[in-house]
Amino acid sequence: MRKWTLSLFAVSVALLFAASSPRAAETIKIGVAGPLTGDQAAFGEMLKNGSLLAAEEWNAKGGVVLRGKKVKVELLWGDDRHDPREGVSIAHKFVNSGVVGVVGHFNSSVSIPASTVYSEAGVVQITPASTNPKLTEQGFKTVFRACGRDDQQGEVAAEFIKNKLKAKNVAILHDKTTYGQGLADETRRFLGRLGVKPVFYSGIVQGDKDFTPVLTAAKQKNPDAVFFGGIHPEAILLVKQMRERLGM
Repeated sequence: MRKWTLSLFAVSVALLFAASSPRAAETIKIGVAGPLTGDQAAFGEMLKNGSLLAAEEWNAKGGVVLRGKKVKVELLWGDDRHDPREGVSIAHKFVNSGVVGVVGHFNSSVSIPASTVYSEAGVVQITPASTNPKLTEQGFKTVFRACGRDDQQGEVAAEFIKNKLKAKNVAILHDKTTYGQGLADETRRFLGRLGVKPVFYSGIVQGDKDFTPVLTAAKQKNPDAVFFGGIHPEAILLVKQMRERLGM
């Protein structure tokens, strides 16, 4: 993971620098954005630590060699709290601060609206985690992802449900976000191709704590498996309530 992070960082810096002004610089600024606080801060912390490690190691070597010159990397932080509006605000802040590129955002629902700001400013955006296909299908030449897509994940999930779990009837839940619902939709689509019937499909709201009503409705359909498109805070509660309250 460490070597992969450093390699990605080096490629990222090269892309970012290539898209920046040809004027010589001693330091280039790179924005790092994600949910650094809140219930998804664990993801933001990993993004922050990986970026720090890469920047510190490259700077310890004198910087990244670009166009025959060593250039130091300065990181700017943006805490979007997985909020799309906050993500757009951070995107404008980064652009106004003179960043040549951004590593982020984490959530697809944030990366997609923020990508418009970066594209218009000619700032390269590389996300390590936004999997919704729409992000890279907008036609923006400065937007990249270093991860798979929901249509790839959905196919793998469907094959696992059919071939490993041997499930024939599946309940599908999602958190109504760009990522969660997008993944749920792709999984449902591929399950249909494999002849597995989704007997229940519904969304929950991020931040809610009691999912008894939707789980009760799902249980009435007698599913062999339950698939959830979403993030761990809600996933933990869903599994706990399925087991303890409904015996699923």
